[in-house]
Amino acid sequence: MGNCQCQSNTKGSSIYLPEIARITRKKLMTDVDCFFEFEMEKRPLGHKYGQFVEISIPGIGEAPISISSAPSSSKKFEMVIRNVGELTSVIHGLNIGEAIGVRGPYGTTFPMDDLKGKSLLYITGGIGLVPARSAILHSLANRNDYKDITILFGCKDPSQRIFVDELSEWEKRPDVNFLETVDTAANSNWKGNVGVITTLMPKLQNVNPDNTVAIVVGPPIMYKFVIMSLHDMGFTDDHIVVSLERRMKCGVGKCGHCQINHIYVCQDGPVFYFSDIKDLKEAI
Repeated sequence: MGNCQCQSNTKGSSIYLPEIARITRKKLMTDVDCFFEFEMEKRPLGHKYGQFVEISIPGIGEAPISISSAPSSSKKFEMVIRNVGELTSVIHGLNIGEAIGVRGPYGTTFPMDDLKGKSLLYITGGIGLVPARSAILHSLANRNDYKDITILFGCKDPSQRIFVDELSEWEKRPDVNFLETVDTAANSNWKGNVGVITTLMPKLQNVNPDNTVAIVVGPPIMYKFVIMSLHDMGFTDDHIVVSLERRMKCGVGKCGHCQINHIYVCQDGPVFYFSDIKDLKEAI
């Protein structure tokens, strides 16, 4: 996967300078999560699976946000932005056609080219589905490149489900094994599994850990228990890929918010093979 390298597009624009992107679609997904489609004004974003950009509004601030759409040559890209502060609150209030600043893309990527010919096990929790979706959409669009594809998704309760239409499509696909759970289903019509995401893992059948790579993205508390379950299934650390978007801020390794010992998540990650970080305290 490698470290993030300084990039520029064919017209010479640096990815370290903000460019204009305008909102082309917008849809509220939960009480705090909003889906956005943006269109770059001058160039395709040129992102890869699992990368992020820094979004900004002058006079308000800047924040790192994961890209959720699969890579393409289009100027359009998709994100889900959670309303957790002043900047994201302002962005939630923007209308179609209004603009934000975008710099990037940054970060390491899910190694989809290296995984061709292997089976894929996606384990996603909450908005961890957002960056994982870029890889999921690619693998489904290039279905013949991969063997078995299994997708696990969990969230706190049914009201926190995102990409609901897509979840339904994945569940119906005969070439995908899709399982979903919620932590609690009180006061809802939920008929599916109830429990943390690791309660889905004993339901998996015919998963060959020798030829399957697990891609794990979710809240920090999820990683420890999911990785323990994967070890119980026979997965080795070099067959587990994680995304650690912890405390990222500047995106260029200068502010130190995301530093774990000698690792800067925004530069050396956010995507890692677990074998490369398992001995780093505080990584998981």
